[in-house]
Amino acid sequence: MPASHAARLRRRWALASVVTAAAAAAAVATVSMSSGASASEVALPPVHGGFDYQIGGAYTPPKGVDIVSRDRGDSPANGLYNICYVNAFQVQPGERDQWPDDLLLRDRNGDLVIDIKWKEPLLDLRTAEKRERVADKVNGWIDGCADKGFDAVEPDNYDSYERSKKLLTTAHAKAFMALLSEHAHAQGLAIAQKNTAKLLPDREAAGLDFAVVEECGEYDECGEFAKAYDDHVVAVEYGDEGFAKACEGWGDRLSVVRRDEDVSPAGEDGYVRETC
Repeated sequence: MPASHAARLRRRWALASVVTAAAAAAAVATVSMSSGASASEVALPPVHGGFDYQIGGAYTPPKGVDIVSRDRGDSPANGLYNICYVNAFQVQPGERDQWPDDLLLRDRNGDLVIDIKWKEPLLDLRTAEKRERVADKVNGWIDGCADKGFDAVEPDNYDSYERSKKLLTTAHAKAFMALLSEHAHAQGLAIAQKNTAKLLPDREAAGLDFAVVEECGEYDECGEFAKAYDDHVVAVEYGDEGFAKACEGWGDRLSVVRRDEDVSPAGEDGYVRETC
């Protein structure tokens, strides 16, 4: 979850996306998923398409970009394959009062369980009833992504169980993700697995279609994701070494971009963007 607190809270007014040849090409690769009693087709991002990670704030995509990921408060980029970033398993800084207190995970002392790096409380997914209530809110955001014209959704912090003081399990994470996947497919959106290589074997049960991966070069995970998702993988690196490894090993197969850790908009201090 790389974007800075202020950057990830940027919001833009929605504009409808325009379908062009690039988006049409992406739609050629589809998967059929059941949603209730009906089936829907969702478009996957084009393999090895030019990628830009803009979850810290939207800006005009550079030349050669086919795929862009933006925060749910921003608008999709015209004519591209658009992924909608949603912080699904944790609470954005400044949004704590928007959640009922009993849906915030607390430890045995009654203290909030916090993702220290980003100062984000974890959501309590330990019971089916709580997962349903959290999903109701997150699915409302997914509806917003669909209404704006996004093609897919990227639920972040699938791996929050690793920061939960052992209160959450992989089973909780997968069960909650399955709720989001079913709803996203019903809205015609593909849904991405964000990081969490440990849960790749469970991708079908969780209803996931492709991957958005941070630092797979750095941690030697690109091959695992490429195999699991037939190269429908968009990869973000933040350091020199990881970027070099991702490009050398996978730059001709996956969509790889290097960004600054705050994912700053173009023109702002700290902005970095490189491609293989």
